Order: sequence, then structure tokens, then C-alpha cells
Amino acid sequence: MKYAKLGDRGPRVSTMGFGAWAIGGMNWGETDDNVSKRALHDALDQGVTLIDTADVYGFGHSEKLVFDVLKERGNKSEIIVATKAGNDFYNTSEEDDKGYGPIKQNADKDYIIFAAEQSLKRLDVDALDILQLHSPDLEKLERDDPWKALEKLKKDGKIKHAGWSVQSFQETNQAHLLDRHHELIDVIQVRYNLLEREAEKELFPKAQKYGIGVVVRIPILFGFLTGKFSRETRFDDQDHRHMNLSPEKLDEYFDKLDKVKPLFDRYPDQSMAQVSLRFCITHPACHTAIPGAKTSKQVEENCVASDFGPLDPNEIPVL
Repeated sequence: MKYAKLGDRGPRVSTMGFGAWAIGGMNWGETDDNVSKRALHDALDQGVTLIDTADVYGFGHSEKLVFDVLKERGNKSEIIVATKAGNDFYNTSEEDDKGYGPIKQNADKDYIIFAAEQSLKRLDVDALDILQLHSPDLEKLERDDPWKALEKLKKDGKIKHAGWSVQSFQETNQAHLLDRHHELIDVIQVRYNLLEREAEKELFPKAQKYGIGVVVRIPILFGFLTGKFSRETRFDDQDHRHMNLSPEKLDEYFDKLDKVKPLFDRYPDQSMAQVSLRFCITHPACHTAIPGAKTSKQVEENCVASDFGPLDPNEIPVL
């Protein structure tokens, strides 16, 4: 396992982290807590030091599983846990269900502080290692509230590092916010993978300019870049991929995949997932990727990608 510092002010972390959305038990089909915890233990055994979760994953369940595993290991101080706040599942009704359960965006200052305090309790820590705004839309980010919440939490010692998870497909539209808030934001989390590279245009250059750490999410595109799906693959209603990898989107992604196939052919001894993960730590702005995993087998495959290291940028096909 290789390690990198998350920007100028962020902590040192493994270049492959553990994305803990799937183990929350919602939106990814059926899960088994014992299998999930074993996968997380195995990730830490293989040198992973960054766990990325969110309060809304399983409505607190993912954070609780992370707490259970760290308590069992007794080495909490060695692991960086990044969580998120801003998707309100505490004050909702069935009308707020947009396919992920009854949640709604809430970037009010008081709510972000309240949500952070609930995460502190579930993780049983005095301060959160990293708290990220959970992909608010631009209208909410143009208000002072979410930023003032992070400022207060930092000032009060409730969070060690302030983060922001940039809304998917808004990487360019929201990039200007780094110009305003770069002194506060230590880390950003960004949707980025072989087939989705919008962040390279404006967001990554700004992150480099301001010394902000970059965490890459969706690095294997919800499993698409493992090569295990076909154009005919379908997901049930309890799996968010029935929306995010709909038949129309699968067709779009398969068309793009043809353009990057030569890259996979160059590494016949590595899986598609490993080559895809290596891509995500190749851009100089990117410090770590957080592939999700539900099983120990997936964890092992992901972790090996860190050992292989970045790709040669000259080998990466242009889309």
C-alpha cells in the first residue's frame, strides 16, 4: 500500500481508501453486516487508512459499522474516517423519497452542526477527522450557512478538517467556490473516473493552486469499470444502480468504454478495476480513491491497485 498527504493541510492517507456506502445496507442490494465488517477489517489489514462514509448511508448504519470495526481493532487513532452531512434523513416524509429513501438536501448552518454532532456520537469520537458537505446544489452553496457551519465546527474542535463533496456533474459549475472558500476547505471529494473527466477542466487546477486534497469517488463507476456488466444488465428497485446505471446510461458508458479499451489491453495481468483505479491516482491533483467494497475479495483487488501505482499519463486514451 502506498500513501500520500491529502493536500497541504490534510492528513496522510492510503492511496486506496474504503468507500463505505454499500455496507450501509441500503441502495446497493442485500448486504450482510458480518461480511461487511470482515471486508473492512481486511482493508485495514492491507494498509488502508482512509474510510469514507456518510451519516445518510444506511441512515447511520455505515457509521455504526465503522465504529464497531475500529472498536474491535483498538487502533482508532491510526485510521482517518471521513464522513458527510447535508442529506437530511432525520426530518423527512415519504414524499421526500427520490429513490434513495426519504431524504432531502439541507445545508442550513444549524442542521449541519446538528448532523455533525450525531456523527460524533455514532463514531464515539471527540472530533471528526474530516467532515464533508454532502454534495449540495449550487443554490445552497452560494449561501453562507454551510460554510459558517464548517467554520464553527472547526473553531469548536468538533472537526479536524473541513471538506466538501462536489455534486456530481457540477464539477465545472461549482469550481469557482474554491476561489472563495479555499482557506476553509482542506479536502474536496470529486466524481472522477476513466469515463467521466469533467473535473480535469477547472476543478483540479484550482485544487492544485490552493493545495487542497482531492479524494476521488465513483472511481470504478458503480462497478461498471470492473467489466462484469453487459448492456442487458438490470438492477432491482432496491439498488440505486437501476437509476445510475439505467439501460440508457449503460449504452452511453459502453460506447465510451470502446475508446479506452486499448488501455486495458496494455495490462493483461491486471483487472479492469485495477487499471481504472490506477487512472484515478494518476492526475497530479488526485491523492486517493475510495472504491466501494462489500466483500473481502473486492477489497483485495482494490488494494493491489495502490501497489501498482499511477499510470503513465501518455498511455491514457483521450475521450
